[in-house]
Amino acid sequence: MKRQGPRAVGDLLVSAVPALRDRLDEVRLRGAWNALVGPDAARRSRPQALTNGCLHVVVDNSPWLQELTLRSGELTRRITAQFATIRALRFTLGRIEDRPSEAPASPAIGSSRRLSPDDVREIEATVAPIRDPEVRAAARRLLGSARRSERPRGAA
Repeated sequence: MKRQGPRAVGDLLVSAVPALRDRLDEVRLRGAWNALVGPDAARRSRPQALTNGCLHVVVDNSPWLQELTLRSGELTRRITAQFATIRALRFTLGRIEDRPSEAPASPAIGSSRRLSPDDVREIEATVAPIRDPEVRAAARRLLGSARRSERPRGAA
C-alpha cells in the first residue's frame, strides 16, 4: 500500500463530513478577505454566509455597495480561483459587526509624514464629541490623512 504525505485536518474533516466544506471555506475566506478584495473594500465589507455556492457579503454603505456590485464579475473570478465552492457573490447593505477596534489611524502608505503627538491629541480632541463610533473613526481617519498630507508648519 502506498503511503501518502501529511494531509490538512480540514481536508480530513471534509472527507469524513462533506457538509463541512462550505463552513470551512467560509472560515478560510474570512481570513483571506483583505487579500482577495483589497484593503479599502475589506474595510467596508465582510463575508456573511456561504449558501449553495453563493457568498453573501455585507457592505456598510451605499457607495461601496454600488462599487462592489459593479466589480462583482472581477471579484467572483478572483475568489473562485482560490475557493472552488463559491460560484456567485451577493452584496447587501448592512451593519458590519466584527469591525476592528477603534484605534487611531495608522499612517497611510505613501503618506507625506507621520503624525506628531500634538497632531494626534488635536485630532482626538476634535472627534471626541462625535457619538457614533463609526462616524468618529471615519472623522479620525480623514483628519489624520489631511494632517499627514499637509506641508509641515513653517515650510515654504
